[in-house]
Amino acid sequence: MENRLKTKNTNNPGLWSAIQLLQKSIAAGGVDPKLLALVHLRASQINGCSACVHAGVAGGKRAGDTDERLHNVAAWREAPFYTDAERAALALAEAATRLQDGAQGVTDAIWDEVNAHFTEEQIGALNLEIALTNFFNRINRTMKEPAGRTWG
Repeated sequence: MENRLKTKNTNNPGLWSAIQLLQKSIAAGGVDPKLLALVHLRASQINGCSACVHAGVAGGKRAGDTDERLHNVAAWREAPFYTDAERAALALAEAATRLQDGAQGVTDAIWDEVNAHFTEEQIGALNLEIALTNFFNRINRTMKEPAGRTWG
């Protein structure tokens, strides 16, 4: 796959400053970086974004997660490797990502489960991570960003 967009607006410092501020806000939210990587990975799998799936695995490994957990996140409901809090965050990621085609979205049951495990600040960080991941998934799929390349 060859990238359709060669420069990716790397000469636009305002764009990169805004993205860096969002990433700093997510990091300051108090969510374990391993969980943020799992959420990023799962949303990217749903959206079929190879560049972000690659980045999610790499981020999870940098955060200290295991191959076993990273490879099984697509089947997190059946896999025994995740805590109840991680399952709640993954359910939120899936529901918030699958808003197309009349999908139900984030139900009260999903929201209640997330609230049982996370503070409001952490939920804000999780929501922002999910939104930013979906943002990058759509950009990368549109311009055919190949796995293994990096932005910026």
